[in-house]
Amino acid sequence: MSSGDSTPIRIVLADDHSVIRAGLRMLLDQEPDLEVIGEADDSAGTTRMVDRRKPDVLVLDLQMPGASPLEDVPRLLDDHAKLRIVILTMRNDPLTARELLRAGASAYVLKQAVDTQLVEAIRVAASGGSYIDPELGAALATVDRDPVAQLSDRDRELLRLAALGYTNREIGEQLFLSVRAIEVNRSQLQAKLGIKTRPDLVRFAIEHKLVEPSPEPSE
Repeated sequence: MSSGDSTPIRIVLADDHSVIRAGLRMLLDQEPDLEVIGEADDSAGTTRMVDRRKPDVLVLDLQMPGASPLEDVPRLLDDHAKLRIVILTMRNDPLTARELLRAGASAYVLKQAVDTQLVEAIRVAASGGSYIDPELGAALATVDRDPVAQLSDRDRELLRLAALGYTNREIGEQLFLSVRAIEVNRSQLQAKLGIKTRPDLVRFAIEHKLVEPSPEPSE
């Protein structure tokens, strides 16, 4: 979908601050190819609004009451295959951006740059592309090539616990995430790192000092 299409891009805004939602709506209402069709102020309300209105794009605040976007993004995409999600946040962190994009979000926009980037990010996402704040994109390009250095603290802890033999449910309890979120993250992490089997996972964790090797048995 592009700005030249006769049918506008249908958008749901999800942010727990009504003033911010009003400002976003005012910004987007100026664009003839964009149409805000609903708003939500928490995770549960976002799910209900997306289920009911079936937007093309969800603009999702990174910090709202309820489940985290790391849980919401894959779950919403499972239920709405054509949905595109634009993350809107104050968090200027390339690893967080990588984590959300890996979870399935199409765009990551900083609230500080919303006036100049949000409209473009929505259009790019709606057309099937990906968008990230240019400064964050540059930061990601210069991240240390060490695969572990590129991971968030949560990802490293997930791999550590998995290598130690914890189940997805047990890992979820420790990281305060759903089993589904752990399954998705773990699968994506292992694919990214080329880890196919549990022995591979244990070996990777030991090589990168995520866990200590088991002591040799004494005679």
